[in-house]
Amino acid sequence: MPELPEVETARRTLEQLVVDKTIEDITVHWPKIIKFDEGVDSFIERLKGQTFRSIGRKGKFLMFYLDGDVLVSHLRMEGKFSVKSETEPDDKHTHVIFHLTNGEQLRYNDVRKFGTMHLFKEGQEYGVPPLTLVGPEPFDESFTLDYFKAKVQRSSRMIKNILLDQSVVAGLGNIYVDETLFKAGVHPERRGSSIEDIELVRIQQAAAETLLDAVEKGGSTIRSYVNSQGKIGTFQKQLLVYSQQGTPCPNCGREIIKIKVGGRGTHLCTACQQ
Repeated sequence: MPELPEVETARRTLEQLVVDKTIEDITVHWPKIIKFDEGVDSFIERLKGQTFRSIGRKGKFLMFYLDGDVLVSHLRMEGKFSVKSETEPDDKHTHVIFHLTNGEQLRYNDVRKFGTMHLFKEGQEYGVPPLTLVGPEPFDESFTLDYFKAKVQRSSRMIKNILLDQSVVAGLGNIYVDETLFKAGVHPERRGSSIEDIELVRIQQAAAETLLDAVEKGGSTIRSYVNSQGKIGTFQKQLLVYSQQGTPCPNCGREIIKIKVGGRGTHLCTACQQ
């Protein structure tokens, strides 16, 4: 699943490709992606003639700001936006096509068909789901130690599962939680109630630093991720524990192992994260 760095990279590249371009028509091949109470036809008619003004992001959600509306989209497991010429054939996994007046197309491709698109009047997007269900990002001013303590130390859940909860902290997924906990020296199976203040500070700092560094590297390409210009990310070249099972720990030399935590493959060093 694309995590915050990958979605931010997609936002930056899409902003270069679609801002100031106008929607002429929309083709929807898989209607379940469109989450709009008035139906797919109304979704299409409402967006026709509108121009992309800017692209924002909250957590793993992309927000396309148009003339009066906001299109809020989640890529889920393997969703991708790309801009193509209308003469370039699409494939069977292209489910939504925004036909632009300049002859280009903004295409949404999703092998698993799990992605979503919501439509709101601008100004309403933060007052209703799905964005009301998204917590602060690790570098937000609202992500204070007091906030983090209340979410973690009152919980009996394992710290990895807490960090994966997008209502607690936005943008962290499996890759960057493993990296964060390794840098903070915290075992992923520790219960939230056992995490001390100093450890919370280390987790906060490690999460912010890891995500910001990954954004600068264009995200991590582990399986199929490419940005909206077809380029891969490079942060995977400096992953310390994720997908590194069987290799020496960069801190102590002990072998990195892989276990299951809450059904998710989890990578750690048992010497550095006791």
